[in-house]
Amino acid sequence: MRLFHPLLALLFVIPPVGAIAQTSAQTSAQKFPTNVVTVVSPYQAGGTSDIIARLLGQKLSERWGQSVVIENKPGANGSIGVNTVTRAAPDGHTLLAVASSALTLNPLVYKTIAYNVERDLAPVTRTGLVANVLVVNPSVPAKTLQELVAIMKAKPKNVIYASQGIGSNGQVSAEMFARRAGVELLHVPYKGSSPAVKDLLSGNVHLMFDNLPSVLPLIRAGKLRAIAVTTAQRSDLLPDVPTVAESGYPGYETDAWFAILVAKSTPEALRARLESDIVAVMQEPEVKEKLHAVGVVAKADGSAALAETITKDTKMWREVITQAGIKVE
Repeated sequence: MRLFHPLLALLFVIPPVGAIAQTSAQTSAQKFPTNVVTVVSPYQAGGTSDIIARLLGQKLSERWGQSVVIENKPGANGSIGVNTVTRAAPDGHTLLAVASSALTLNPLVYKTIAYNVERDLAPVTRTGLVANVLVVNPSVPAKTLQELVAIMKAKPKNVIYASQGIGSNGQVSAEMFARRAGVELLHVPYKGSSPAVKDLLSGNVHLMFDNLPSVLPLIRAGKLRAIAVTTAQRSDLLPDVPTVAESGYPGYETDAWFAILVAKSTPEALRARLESDIVAVMQEPEVKEKLHAVGVVAKADGSAALAETITKDTKMWREVITQAGIKVE
């Protein structure tokens, strides 16, 4: 009778290394989180991205029975916070809550940048999107986009627009419109939305494209006049304000969206767990209502949709940035 060699016998009881690793990753995902989860927000507290991050953090903490803390790391249009996450342990306990500009604009406008979105980050899901709205100081006589463009054409480079900074969503939205309308505007960049809006209110600049949540209270108070929204459909928070497209520029459509990502080498099972939990939280009626109240549409469409959106928007903005010669030295 021929007997099996002992080593051959082991092959029947010891699973392959890949299967062991996969089982280990799935077990880790099931036990996640095992300690405090940090959500890095690469902006000042109080902004749209930060508002979403804090609401999400609260709900995830309740869901997981574990503390979720928000860590603000502003600077360099979000790059400082992004770099923090790319260097974090890939164990799912450090999340990046970021605006679209850090993923689709920064890599195009900075001469050098420490991170590569595709190489260093793994998408989890979008969390929300907001319309941009073209607002003017009430001293500007235009009440429609056609009237505003007439003023721009009558006074080339005399109409001044503010933005949240060089390479910001506000700047590229304005430059895209300027090219569609065939007008020349003078650009004044600021370090964020707050100082830009302050100068817009004082009349030092004439207009800006800003996230709806940032200026909605000022529009409602009559301190700023909304001319048009940049999304494909009107905002139900400003139902009387037309879109740019329906105001004579069909095809013009921009928005700002927000997303969660993790370090690229985070195990797939952990990423799937995060995606499932975050999508579930963002679809809760209470979360949708709270975000809607401040002008944010909850948007949780998963990792594949986020990756596709990053690719699509990067292609769109590359054309605008190249034509406008936008760059940060």
